[in-house]
This record gives sequence, C-alpha cells and structure tokens, in this order.
Amino acid sequence: MPTVSYKGEEIECEKGANLRNVLKEAGLSVYNGKMEQFNCRGAGSCGSCAVQVDGEVSEPSKKEKARLWFPPHHPSHDVRLSCQTTVEGDVEVTKGRGLFGQHI
Repeated sequence: MPTVSYKGEEIECEKGANLRNVLKEAGLSVYNGKMEQFNCRGAGSCGSCAVQVDGEVSEPSKKEKARLWFPPHHPSHDVRLSCQTTVEGDVEVTKGRGLFGQHI
C-alpha cells in the first residue's frame, strides 16, 4: 500500500486513491485560510487544493493542466491539484503559502 506523507503524518492508502480524499479522510486539510470553506469541493475548478507532490502520482489531466494556467497558478510553479491527483506509490506532499498554496 502506498504511503502519503503530509505535515508530519503518514497515511496508508489504496493505489489509485484520490490524494485530496486520502488527506481529508485522515483529518488533514489541503486548504489555507478561508479556502477551507470556499473551495470547489474537488471539482478541479478553484485551484485552492494545490500542493507540491514528490513521488508516484498520476499524470495531470487536461482539466488540471488548464486550471494551472490561470492565476495565481502557472505551470512553472510545480504544483498539482490534490483533487485531480491519483496516488500511485509513496508520495510526500507539501502545501505552500498563500491563499491558493501557490508560494512553495
């Protein structure tokens, strides 16, 4: 089973699990500030669940790539939308500063 490391916690999950859901079910949030309440609930449209991911995950979808082209994100920021990312192996997740986590 893959292990997701985030904020000092290690969570085991099934291969193919959605990263946002894995963290949420473990009681961990991928949101900063008011985005905890004002997010798209995993639809991939707001961009507030952006995190830096190191490890084995799915390739970005067209939807995710498109959202990451719009401010405050940019493809050069090296972030993924946790709601659009599938865990394929062990991963380490880091949330950046800023309302959308855009400052790693």
